[in-house]
Amino acid sequence: MASPSLTLFRGFPASPAYIWSPFVTKLETRLRFAGLAYKTEQGAPPKGPRGKIPYLSISKNGDSASEMVSDTALISEKLVADGLAEDLNGKLTAVEKAQDLAIRALLEDKLYFYQTYERWEQNYYTMRPGTLAALPYPVQVLVGQLAYRKISATLYGQGTGRYTPEEVTKFKTEVWENVNALLTASSRKRGSGGPDGMFFVLGGSRPTEADTTLYGFIAAGLVCAA
Repeated sequence: MASPSLTLFRGFPASPAYIWSPFVTKLETRLRFAGLAYKTEQGAPPKGPRGKIPYLSISKNGDSASEMVSDTALISEKLVADGLAEDLNGKLTAVEKAQDLAIRALLEDKLYFYQTYERWEQNYYTMRPGTLAALPYPVQVLVGQLAYRKISATLYGQGTGRYTPEEVTKFKTEVWENVNALLTASSRKRGSGGPDGMFFVLGGSRPTEADTTLYGFIAAGLVCAA
């Protein structure tokens, strides 16, 4: 079977560099673990199947029609179901699968909102031009204000927006300290990274879905100026 044509829509201008979204880098890491070639396009949340980035276009056997898939977890499931990628968690025990899911939930359902608060509530004037760079300045002001109001309402409804900045910083620091403890233990378990210097968050010899998420959040945290 011919390799599919994959196009990843990242929400930022096409570039080989990492971008500020942890979920985009998570998906790119998943594609690389699977050895799948892909190209990138800018795209936009309203154009995606679920109104968010990233989303992936999959075209098989030269078909002109492509399937659009959104949500990083669902995209990974789709790639596995179609035989395009190995199930990274397929050989885990029930306990290891629970640990993997807990790590992903910690990052995606808690840390994500703390970081969003830091970016949009505390560093709005850095975040706006960074995320809306493709728009002319006057439009950035208008769209940025609309985005800010929507994100602030989401954070308040989710709960993070009800905390003080000091409390959010405390929670965020707690997450990273515990993640660091996990990685330290995993590195020691693998003998400082094994013969190739690599180690993974669960301490095994191969990556799992949690590694794609963790790498996405680490990379995004390092490159984001907000």
